[in-house]
Amino acid sequence: MILNSIKQKLLPKYKKRNWPGLINAYKSYLPVSNKTPIITLKEGNTPLIFSENLSNLIGNNTKVYLKYDGLNPTGSFKDRGMTMAISKAKEEGCEAVICASTGNTSASAAAYASRGGLKSFVLIPDGYVAQGKLAQALMYGAEVLSIKGNFDDALEIVQKLSKEYPITLVNSVNPYRIEGQKTAAFEIMDDLKTSPDWLCIPMGNAGNITAYWKGFNEYYKKNKKYKLPKMMGFQSSGSAPLVDNIIVKNPETIATAIRIGNPVNREKAKIVKKESKGDFQSVTDNEIIDAYKILAKEGIFCEPASAASVAGLIKNKNRIKKDSLIVCVLTGNGLKDPECAIKNNDAIFQKNIEPSLKNISKILGY
Repeated sequence: MILNSIKQKLLPKYKKRNWPGLINAYKSYLPVSNKTPIITLKEGNTPLIFSENLSNLIGNNTKVYLKYDGLNPTGSFKDRGMTMAISKAKEEGCEAVICASTGNTSASAAAYASRGGLKSFVLIPDGYVAQGKLAQALMYGAEVLSIKGNFDDALEIVQKLSKEYPITLVNSVNPYRIEGQKTAAFEIMDDLKTSPDWLCIPMGNAGNITAYWKGFNEYYKKNKKYKLPKMMGFQSSGSAPLVDNIIVKNPETIATAIRIGNPVNREKAKIVKKESKGDFQSVTDNEIIDAYKILAKEGIFCEPASAASVAGLIKNKNRIKKDSLIVCVLTGNGLKDPECAIKNNDAIFQKNIEPSLKNISKILGY
């Protein structure tokens, strides 16, 4: 009996197979009530993976962990915010939602809207959405409008539409998105039983870095054993409005998920940087691809934008203090953008081979 009691105390609050979705798991931290219809695909509870290779690369007894949010239901961190945004839209009697997207938001919005019985509309920049993401939005039933412009043009239009018509905007300007996304910080602290010294994270519209900081602060206020990490935000050098403190009219980067020239959460992100004593930096597309390949060698396939966090960590190798604990956020799954993987790998891919045992064994070196 005593042994069973000890075992129960040591078990996590939710076993993986019984995970109730992040709203139910962290209800006391979220603006929901018993009247809120919870629209969930059991998002959250994504793995925090220790990276031996990156820890050794950084050295100085540093421990590097990867928060792999690409294992959410639609393959990106957007599901964390979307379960909240769609649940609250449903509670408020909304019948349709809209978003501008470089891909991940559209996939997530369409999936959760479909789950909740709502209509979804998506505006995307023509030619700049990875095929994996577009396929998701279409399959989930969204009405997709591809515009002759970039993400910022699309966002401006959907913001105006949501103000003039009975349709709910579910981009990260929606405060419920931030509320859902902050739960990733809770999970990191629950897993580590402490806080990281640095959190490295890609930045596009800067909603996620804002959400993480909110989450860290809320846990810290309830339990002072935690500390607040430095928030290290990274953008591609071809799309770095927060790093350079400008509006980038024609952003260009291989990391399409962060190809945003005028982030709507700019001012909030600046506050995060100041309060956390963190830093915003740019990394090149080549540095992103190098990090993308390093992660793949550890068996982790993320989309290019996710690798910006690891590229940034590597760039700051000499700034990291001894015995540091670092978490890099991987925001999306590599299957979102298979074309990038096919074009950027070091694998051997031999074609048009005669299918004989003798021929194949010779090629294999036997």
